[in-house]
Amino acid sequence: MSIKAMDFSLRINPSICFTQNLPKPSSKLRFLTVRCSLPLTSDDAAAGLAERPWKVADARLVLEDGSIWKAKSFGASGTQVGEVVFNTSLTGYQEILTDPSYAGQFVLMTNPHIGNTGVNFDDEESRQCFLAGLVIRSLSITTSNWRCVETLGDYLAERNIMGIYDVDTRAITRRLRQDGSLIGVLSTEQSRSDEVLLEMSRSWDIVGIDLISGVTCNAPYEWVDKTKSDWDFNSNGRDQETYRVVAYDFGIKHNILRRLASYGCKITVVPSTWPAAETLKVKPDGVLFSNGPGDPSAVPYAVETVKEILGKVPVFGICMGHQLLGQALGGKTFKMKFGHHGGNHPVCNLRNGRVEISAQNHNYAVDPASLPEGVEVTHVNLNDGSCAGLAYPALNVMSLQYHPEASPGPHDSDCAFREFIGLMKSTKQAA
Repeated sequence: MSIKAMDFSLRINPSICFTQNLPKPSSKLRFLTVRCSLPLTSDDAAAGLAERPWKVADARLVLEDGSIWKAKSFGASGTQVGEVVFNTSLTGYQEILTDPSYAGQFVLMTNPHIGNTGVNFDDEESRQCFLAGLVIRSLSITTSNWRCVETLGDYLAERNIMGIYDVDTRAITRRLRQDGSLIGVLSTEQSRSDEVLLEMSRSWDIVGIDLISGVTCNAPYEWVDKTKSDWDFNSNGRDQETYRVVAYDFGIKHNILRRLASYGCKITVVPSTWPAAETLKVKPDGVLFSNGPGDPSAVPYAVETVKEILGKVPVFGICMGHQLLGQALGGKTFKMKFGHHGGNHPVCNLRNGRVEISAQNHNYAVDPASLPEGVEVTHVNLNDGSCAGLAYPALNVMSLQYHPEASPGPHDSDCAFREFIGLMKSTKQAA
C-alpha cells in the first residue's frame, strides 16, 4: 500500500515551549503553526508533487571484488575506472587532488570531514587535477577559511573530476587493507547496470601502464618561484651559492621546485623523455628525478635515462625517482599490498637514528635484497620495514621514497634538500 504525502498542523505557543509552569489557556495567546510532511513516494513523484529537499543516492562505486557501494555524487558526472587507494592525511585535500602521482586512482580520504576549508589557487601542486576521482564520508555544506575562493564541489565540477560522499569509507578502507588496492568503477549513469560496471572493473589494470607520459610537461621550462616568506619554515644557515639543477618531470609537485629554489637552485624542468645527453650538455651541478604515478617497470625509457646520468653528476630521487634509481642501480621494485598514502608515516634515518614523520604517496617499493653491494639503505618505514631511502656514495646518489617537501604533511624531512645541496657543493669543490 503506497503512502500518500500528507500535512498536519501542530499549534505551539513559542513563549511556553520550554517552560515547566504552563499558563492557563487564554484567547490572547498567539500560536505558531508548524507544517510537516511525510516522505514522497515514487507515486507522488509521478504525480508531479515536490521533490525531497535533500539529495538522494545517485552514484555507485563498484569494486572488482563484487561489492557495490551506493553514494551521493558531487563534482562531475559520468563513469570512470581507476584503482582505489586510501589516504590518511587529516588536512591538505587540495594538494592531494593536484598531486600528479595519483593519476589513474580514486583517492579515498579516511578523515571523514572534507571540504571544510574550500579551495584556493595557492595550494595547487600542479597545473591540473590528475586523479580519477575522490571518495569521502562527509562533504561539508559550508566553507570557513580566509583564503577560500571556491567550494570543493564547484572546483571538481569545473575540472571534470568525479566525487562521491555519504559512503562508508571506514568499511572500504578495512577492505583495502585486508585485500589490497582494488580496481573500481565510479558511475552516476543509471543506464549502466551493476554487471556492466563490474565487468569494467575486472577488465582494467593499472599495472604495466605508462602513466608518466600523461602528466609530464611537453617542453623544458625554467622554474624561479621560491617558498613564500610567510610559509618558509627553514631559512637559516643556507648556502648563498647558486646551483644549476635539471629536474626530470615524471609528475613533479610545485613545492619540490619551490624548496629547491629556496635553497639557491636555478632549475630547468624537462620532460620525462628528455635525452640524458641534452641534460649533460648544460653541465648541471645536479639532477633531480621527481615523483610520479604508476609502475616504474612500465617506463624503461626513464630507467635508461637514469643509467646514462649516474656517475656524471650528483642525483636526487624522490618517490618515483627513488624507484627508478633502484632499478637503474640493478635492483628490483614490487607492487605493495595497498601502498603508503598519507601525511603521518614514521620513517627512521638509519644513519643517525632520527625518526621523521613523513608524507608518502606510492604503491611500489624497492626490494633492498635485490640491490648490489655498495648501495646503502638509509631510511626504513617503521610501519612495515620497507625501504624508504637509498644512497650510493661512489656515484653521488641519494633518494627518498617519500616527500621531503610534504605539501601536505609535516616538515621533518626538509633537511634532505640541504643534504642534496651539500652533495652538489662537495662534488663541485672536488672537481
